[in-house]
Amino acid sequence: METLQTFLKDINDQMQVLFKDVTQSSWMAQTTGDPEWAAKLSEAETRYNLLFSSKDSYEKTKQFLATENLTEIEKRQLQLLLSEMEGNQLPEEVIADLSKRSSELNLLFNTYAPVVDGKKYSANDIREILVNSDDQELRKKVWFASKEVGKVVEKDLLELVKKRNEAAQLLGYDNHHQMGFALQELDRDEVFAIFNDLIAQSDEAYRSMKKELDERLATRFGINSEDIRPWHYVDPFFQEAPPSDSTNLDPFYQGKDIVQITTDTFNSMGIKIDDLYAKSDLLPREKKNPTAFCTDIDREGDVRVLCNLTEDAYWMETNLHEFGHAAYFKYVDSSLPFGLRTVSHTLTTESIAMLFGKMGKDPRWLKRFLQVDEATVNELAPELEKYQQLQMLIAARWIITFVFFEKELYENPDQDLNALWWKTVNEVQLVTPPDSTDQPDWAAKIHFTLAPIYYQNYLLGELMAAQLLRHIETKISPEFFTKETGEMLINQFFKPAALYDWNEKISRVTGEKLNPAHFVDVYCKTQVKS
Repeated sequence: METLQTFLKDINDQMQVLFKDVTQSSWMAQTTGDPEWAAKLSEAETRYNLLFSSKDSYEKTKQFLATENLTEIEKRQLQLLLSEMEGNQLPEEVIADLSKRSSELNLLFNTYAPVVDGKKYSANDIREILVNSDDQELRKKVWFASKEVGKVVEKDLLELVKKRNEAAQLLGYDNHHQMGFALQELDRDEVFAIFNDLIAQSDEAYRSMKKELDERLATRFGINSEDIRPWHYVDPFFQEAPPSDSTNLDPFYQGKDIVQITTDTFNSMGIKIDDLYAKSDLLPREKKNPTAFCTDIDREGDVRVLCNLTEDAYWMETNLHEFGHAAYFKYVDSSLPFGLRTVSHTLTTESIAMLFGKMGKDPRWLKRFLQVDEATVNELAPELEKYQQLQMLIAARWIITFVFFEKELYENPDQDLNALWWKTVNEVQLVTPPDSTDQPDWAAKIHFTLAPIYYQNYLLGELMAAQLLRHIETKISPEFFTKETGEMLINQFFKPAALYDWNEKISRVTGEKLNPAHFVDVYCKTQVKS
């Protein structure tokens, strides 16, 4: 009779080997754009998922979980295994097909570069135009160009959505979306209730601040505010607030070493991350994933960040964000079994990344790490506080738009999704659609392909970040960048890894389960608190 200990040791050993094959292949696929690596990634993912598709292991996991006198570590491993296995109780050919389709679509995203007036535009090029150009015709052209990849992937993406639904139905779920929430230890009704409540609580502040923003943009472009369209904002999906002249920090970054500033930021808290640079890939290059992410290659210290750094505020904040993820991965307790040697939930690592990312607009950080003089910081501070509120409200509305649409996408992929997308954008983000809404603009967002049923974790992460920051400033240290804060994060948040579920983790650290009131208190008031 196989014992629980031998069962867990065997499956952890297998996971460790197969996991590294996936992460190595993924890293190569993302950094080279080489179709050969995309194919290897698909094969590696299939092998990894097949480990969790074993009916025998699934039944053993359920039986072991029902036994008495389990240790905390044994029980948690079995709970996580059960969730992983339940989503993979599928025929081998289904698992392989889903992985292959996803990898092929991801390759299309990474290698597609739209052309405007004979010139290829990268994601950074498009962003630069939308942030800085006053040429409305060019802005409109590059905005539409940014959506072209949606037309390229739409057919295959919709097929993938339907295949994901079919797989979920084989496992007893209505669709992939319902399954995704269940297997992530998230109550879908509770999450959607929180998001609807956030819309209601932020409505007055959001409408007021967006009206002011639209008036500012109308003045800049010499048009009426009712004529503002999506290409007048600073990114293709209205995910972030355009900086005003007084909050555009880009000039402060000219000639600055973003990597060194990142090192200094984490060092101030006793969190060492500069040993992770050697294997990371931080500068822009053709055929490389144009966005940013962090990956833990082996759960033994090989943590890597991919960025496309340029000397501006966006990439400074992105680098801080990604190395927030990296710090969490690096400091998990290496003595835990492989299956627990990771973050307790996506939203817990997002909360840490967001906590660090938004420091790029914090006056205290600007003074200490960017070395902006005190008089300038004091002048900037009220505007930055207002900007941070607008940024959080815009980000929250964007995330909710994505999450609401994704649910509808999986519940009925045959409906008029193009019209639904713009209806949702208009109702939640209050953005006026372009004249024509018959293109698959939604499909240009890579997360529908690469990270399905993931996006809610960004906003849940923001709620957790607000709660963590409130706890740090009231109970640990009024100044965020201290050794005391670093020790708390390393020992109480990072080190326990996946030993506790996400809500128990935040409860153990702050004394209460996830409470949206902290986010509401800071960001959803009509006037920001000083």
